[in-house]
Amino acid sequence: MISMKYKHLFSICCILIIFSCTTLKIENDPLSHGRWTQVKTADGSAPSARHEAAFVAVGDRYYLIGGRGMKPVNVYNPKTNQWKTGSIPPIEMHHFQPVIYRNEIYILGAMTGPYPGEIPIANIYIYNPIMDEWRMGDAIPEERRRGGAGISVHGDHIYMVCGIRDGHRGDHKNWLDVYHVPSRTWKKLADAPRPRDHFQTAIINEKIYAVAGRTTISSDNPFKNTMREMDIYDIASDSWTTAAAQLPTPRAGNAVTVIGNDLVVFGGESFYQQSAHPELEHYDTVTGEWRTLTEIPVGRHGTGLIKDGQQLITASGSGDRGGGPELDDLWVFEF
Repeated sequence: MISMKYKHLFSICCILIIFSCTTLKIENDPLSHGRWTQVKTADGSAPSARHEAAFVAVGDRYYLIGGRGMKPVNVYNPKTNQWKTGSIPPIEMHHFQPVIYRNEIYILGAMTGPYPGEIPIANIYIYNPIMDEWRMGDAIPEERRRGGAGISVHGDHIYMVCGIRDGHRGDHKNWLDVYHVPSRTWKKLADAPRPRDHFQTAIINEKIYAVAGRTTISSDNPFKNTMREMDIYDIASDSWTTAAAQLPTPRAGNAVTVIGNDLVVFGGESFYQQSAHPELEHYDTVTGEWRTLTEIPVGRHGTGLIKDGQQLITASGSGDRGGGPELDDLWVFEF
């Protein structure tokens, strides 16, 4: 028989071991030690202030694309610490998540036109960074067109998740479509558990993660209905599940990226506050746990987040919920 004294000591030892393991896990997490720094360019150059745009890396350059109005492509060279101006897109495009396929930027699931009745763009548009040229790709099936969708690429397939058909007025969908680039064909896949728009997706270990966003209805309040649920699509089985752990900070207009097995969620806007969200949170797909990281000093929505080596980089976006102020800055999170 173990005496009460030793039982008490055993309990204390167990608590200390659990605390030590948790502390060690946090200390071994490189993201937990990150810090944000605003980058000032060598020549004073800056991108065009914009929001509802995209920020993505191809090779050793970063590309800021789209946004409300006809904004030129801005190209950042991290080696020279300078911005250059590229070509203007053939049409206004906003509310999209770009993907990279064979070193070109593919844009689908986007909107064009003014608030609140923006129109889903009918075709795929492709930007060639080497040539600084645009071309129009295949048509998106008319009955499946929408904007504000989550887009991810896996091999030769581009997945378009959820989205909204009538700008900010409604008709949000839980659809999932896949475009096979070589054959130029579309296929409908299993519907997601719930509709959402104004969000981004990411693929980790053959699974598509749909996180954050909202169901937008401008007649009520376009910033409401933000979502905590994270839905996960298994590519192999064409089936969905919902994660047990919910997003700590619900918001829409967020950006995502991937670090190893972690899904990183950044920025956004919501009904809860006037200023754009500064939160940086990540989800460990192995343990199923969320962790909150260092906030960016200037919150934003309607842009992208790039992972490059041991850095996360973001540029531009809107500093408050809605349309402004449009930002023209560049920030780096080093971990």
